[in-house]
Amino acid sequence: MPDYRHPVRFAANVVPAAHDPAAVVALAREAEHAGLDLVTFQDHPYQPAFLDTWTLLGYVAAATDRIRLAGNVHPIPLRPPAVLAQAAASLDLLSGGRLELGLGAGGFGDAIAAMGGPRRAPGEAVEALEEAIGIIRASWDTATPGTIGVAGRHYRVDGLPRGPRPAHDIGIWVGAYKPRMLRLVGRTADGWLPSLPSLGRPDALARGNAVIDEAAAEAGRSPRDVRRLLNLGREAPAEALAELALAHGVSVFTVPTEDAHAIRVLAEETAPAVRELVAAERAAAG
Repeated sequence: MPDYRHPVRFAANVVPAAHDPAAVVALAREAEHAGLDLVTFQDHPYQPAFLDTWTLLGYVAAATDRIRLAGNVHPIPLRPPAVLAQAAASLDLLSGGRLELGLGAGGFGDAIAAMGGPRRAPGEAVEALEEAIGIIRASWDTATPGTIGVAGRHYRVDGLPRGPRPAHDIGIWVGAYKPRMLRLVGRTADGWLPSLPSLGRPDALARGNAVIDEAAAEAGRSPRDVRRLLNLGREAPAEALAELALAHGVSVFTVPTEDAHAIRVLAEETAPAVRELVAAERAAAG
């Protein structure tokens, strides 16, 4: 197995409930105060019970100082890539380099179509996401001269000026499950962000890693360039998380929570225990 070793990080995955916005922001602040590394928010614009995630990210960025922020994940059919690139770079600059970008091909076709978004077949969704990632990266690449011109099947930009450049190299994390999407992750992404309850079969992580690693190598990349992240369905014992880190290279765990006490337990008990177990095993292995 390739060496995926990265420091193990922990995130609170907070439901952006519109009925109690003050509580959502308070949980993000609690995650920062407790010492977590990241706070993420689901992005389902077609769900009226949720706050708009981009608006929420900006608000939370202004209400915090250290913790990193990400959508989990943004459906690209409802977030035009050229606009998304500028929005992400702007928020990264405003937050002092604290934004990461989670993307998805759009798994809820009926809901996306209800909002006026395109209804795409699975293969088209993969193509569109790959085009979008190319446009986003080109927009941030202010060191390359000239404007951006992309005549894709799903997205076209013609003479688009580059910039702004983000404050740091924003990671593009992709939610993916099927082989074509996993190969896209290996070719183009900085991270793989599946949800454990959606993976299904017990060997899904290992099989997904293998597909990503092969695609990365074929693209001239190191498998280590693709960070392995995992949305958990609930908080898990430290031993189980350490095993996921050691056996499958998972280095970012996001735990769903709507409770400040659970955030403190995650930050003060579970996270240190997992890091200690992983460090001891890696030291013993040499």
